[in-house]
Amino acid sequence: MLVMNSSSSSVPLALLLSNSTSTETGLSVGQPKDSFSDALAKNIVMVWLALSVINSSMVYTFLQHSVFYENSRYIMFICMVVNDALQLTLVTTLYVVSYVFRKIHVSICCLLIMTAVFTTRSTPLILAGMAVERFIAICLPLHHSHMCTVSRTIFLIGVILILTATPPITDLLITMIKAPPKFFHRTIFCDHSFLFSDPSIYYKNCVFDGVYLSFVALTLLYTYCKIMLTAQAASTSLASVRRARNTVLLHGVQLLLCMLAFVVPSLQAALISLFPQLILEIRYIFFLLVYIIPRFMSPVIYGFRDELFRKYWTRYLSWPRQRVSGIRPGALKDACI
Repeated sequence: MLVMNSSSSSVPLALLLSNSTSTETGLSVGQPKDSFSDALAKNIVMVWLALSVINSSMVYTFLQHSVFYENSRYIMFICMVVNDALQLTLVTTLYVVSYVFRKIHVSICCLLIMTAVFTTRSTPLILAGMAVERFIAICLPLHHSHMCTVSRTIFLIGVILILTATPPITDLLITMIKAPPKFFHRTIFCDHSFLFSDPSIYYKNCVFDGVYLSFVALTLLYTYCKIMLTAQAASTSLASVRRARNTVLLHGVQLLLCMLAFVVPSLQAALISLFPQLILEIRYIFFLLVYIIPRFMSPVIYGFRDELFRKYWTRYLSWPRQRVSGIRPGALKDACI
């Protein structure tokens, strides 16, 4: 199993890789794979296929209608969808690769791990950006049109990409400086702690994760409180304000699920030590909580709850070949979350 320490933000590799008699790290290669492990592997692939179909349909719907890619809210939403799809694909790939091969070349492992860490860290920052956009739309409506422009949204996404790409790149640079050259010609069990094992990487990631997760949590808390105050001051019957408040609250739930990735290794190890006979079940439950359920929340928040996007998306799902005609610009105000 790819065990993620509390600061690495890595992604589990073969979360349910070993059977109940293997070691905690999943490095035992002589044990036979039981039927339960085979069933879990198939289930994970099936979940990936289902979510891939949903995400692909949402991306297609977004690209087919300019009303979406001319609006900052939907641009950030589709970035979340693409990020979720890439992260889930990497998690599934890591699982299948380690389930089949156990050990892979360091260079391939490095590419998979760095991209997985990148997508994992991107999610909270995108959530913060979406919450700020809702805050501006509800609390500063007169400034929304010039503050949340397409160009500024793209710039914000670029900043997020740079921030989240910095830690894995520095991990690689530190490893290249301190590890012997022959290390990159080896085959290893693809785990963040095995690939980037220098102690300085651990402490660096501790600082980074603490700062940026605190920033995201405070941003969501601030925007939620301000929207709540606006809802009380305006009118309890104002549907757009209530929906915006609920959207930020759901983003907070997403953030909490994402933050589970930073505490799962310690909690999981404690539960496995107490219930060693349930090692596969425990790993599978954490896999669902940390990587599957949050991926389902994005379609729910913006795919089903957003009236405008739902109108086009459901038509695409029902009649894939039908092209939906344009929509009046004023409809955006009626469909605000």
